[in-house]
Amino acid sequence: MKLATFTLLAVLAAPAAHAVEYTTVLPKQSSVQFEFRQMGVPVKGGFKRFTTQMQFDPARPEAARASIEIDLGSIDAGSPEADDESAGKLWFNRSVYPKATFVSKEVRAFGNNRFELRGTLTLKGKPRDMVIPVSYAPGKNASTFDGSFVLKRLDFGIGEGMWADVGTVANEVQVRFRIAATGK
Repeated sequence: MKLATFTLLAVLAAPAAHAVEYTTVLPKQSSVQFEFRQMGVPVKGGFKRFTTQMQFDPARPEAARASIEIDLGSIDAGSPEADDESAGKLWFNRSVYPKATFVSKEVRAFGNNRFELRGTLTLKGKPRDMVIPVSYAPGKNASTFDGSFVLKRLDFGIGEGMWADVGTVANEVQVRFRIAATGK
C-alpha cells in the first residue's frame, strides 16, 4: 500500500515577455504552515521538512506540474507535547502514514498573477480532490508562489475519538504555503 500524506503547493506565473521555466525550488525560502482553534484559542504551527517538485512555464501554464511531500514527523505544533500527540493513531498515525502528499492535476490561469491549482491531497491514507488558489510574485533572485486553503481535518480522519469534538478542536485548519523557486 502506498504511504499517503498531506499537502499543497502552488506553481504558476503570469505569461511574461521573457518566459522562465520554474523548476528549482528553494527549500530554505519556502514554508508550509497551519492554524486552527483549540477551545477557541488560535494555535499556529508548521512543518520543517518537505520536498517540492515543480515544472512551470509562464507561456504554458496549462502544462504546469507540482507536487509536495511533507514529513509529518517534522511538525511544530507549538509544544513538544502537541508534537508527540500528533504522532498517535487518533491524529496522523505517523507509524503507518509518515508523509502527506499533494499532486497537481490541472492549473488554471485567472490573470493578474492569480492561478488555481487542482489536484489530490492524500493524508492519513485518504485522497481528496482540492482546489487551491495561488498567487505568483516575480522576484529578482527568486519568485514566490503563495497559496492558502482550508482543510477539514475530519475528512481525513485527523483527530479521531475524543478529539473528533469540533468544540474542542475546530474542524477547519487554515493551511498556508510559500514556495520560492528559480528558473532557467
